[in-house]
Amino acid sequence: MLRHLSSDERRTLANRGALKRKNPGKIRLSVFRSDRHIEIQAIDDVKGHTLCAASSKEKDFKGKGWNIAGAEMLGKIFAERMAKAGIKDNYYFDRGRYLYHGRVKALGDSMRANGMKI
Repeated sequence: MLRHLSSDERRTLANRGALKRKNPGKIRLSVFRSDRHIEIQAIDDVKGHTLCAASSKEKDFKGKGWNIAGAEMLGKIFAERMAKAGIKDNYYFDRGRYLYHGRVKALGDSMRANGMKI
């Protein structure tokens, strides 16, 4: 079984597997949150490619990734990149093991406010 994984890792895998089964053929918007940074990427699981990404680690990012204002800025940047890539819809939000709270919620709300339909 998965005894060698921590409970957080098992939760991540379970959430991701359930989402993939419920949303076949859709693009996955995967979020990663650390203590200091937040990242999001659009992944096509059928082809196994990352279509676009945004991170608070980028050189031109002007905010701080560890606060809600930084997550909101990142959501705006990511929504602009998705529009530039021509991805209008047919995607779903994969928050992994993170609760929809705080920075993850601010990121999702900011993407919605900038025209994405999550």
